[in-house]
Amino acid sequence: MKYKILIIAFAASLVVMFASGGAIAVTAENIDAGVRKSIDMLKSVNGGKEVLKSSAGALVFPAVFKAGIGLGGEYGEGALVINGKIVDYYSTAAASIGFQLGGQKKTIIIAFMDKNALESFRNSSGWKVGADASVTVVAVGADGSIDTEKTNRPIVAFVFDQKGLMYNLTLEGSKINKLDR
Repeated sequence: MKYKILIIAFAASLVVMFASGGAIAVTAENIDAGVRKSIDMLKSVNGGKEVLKSSAGALVFPAVFKAGIGLGGEYGEGALVINGKIVDYYSTAAASIGFQLGGQKKTIIIAFMDKNALESFRNSSGWKVGADASVTVVAVGADGSIDTEKTNRPIVAFVFDQKGLMYNLTLEGSKINKLDR
C-alpha cells in the first residue's frame, strides 16, 4: 500500500511538471529552430509539402514529452506558422490515466486546412482538442506517403516519433494555450 501511494504521488508530480508552462520552458530561438526542423521532417514525407502549401497555417510542437506511471502527463512548446513565418507561440498539455510506464518524445504538427478553423483557433483563449475542434490524425500509408483522403478535413495532425510518422494516435483532450514570447 505504501508503494502504491509513492507511485501515485510520483505520477501526480509528473503531471504537474508537464502541465505547468515553467517546468520545461524553452527560448523562442530554440522553438524556432525546432519548428523549422519539424516542418522539414513533414516535407520529407510524400505529400507533406502539398499539405503545408495548401494549409492556412500550421501549429508545430517540435518536442512534446510524455511521462507516466499509471497517471501520466505530457507537455510541449511550439509555434504557429502562417505563410512560412512564425506568428505566435503556444504550449500543449494533456493528462492521462491508465496503464503506462516510462516516457516518450514526439513531434506534433497540426495543419489548419480551412481559414475559418485557423481563425477560430487564433481567436480562442485556450483550445482543447475534441471540445473546441475535431482534429483528424493522419497516418502514413503503406507506400510511405500521407493518406490524402484525410487531408480534406478542416484540421489535420501529424505525429512523429524518432522512427518517423506515427500511426493510430489521438490528440483528444490536449489543451493548447498561447504563450507570451
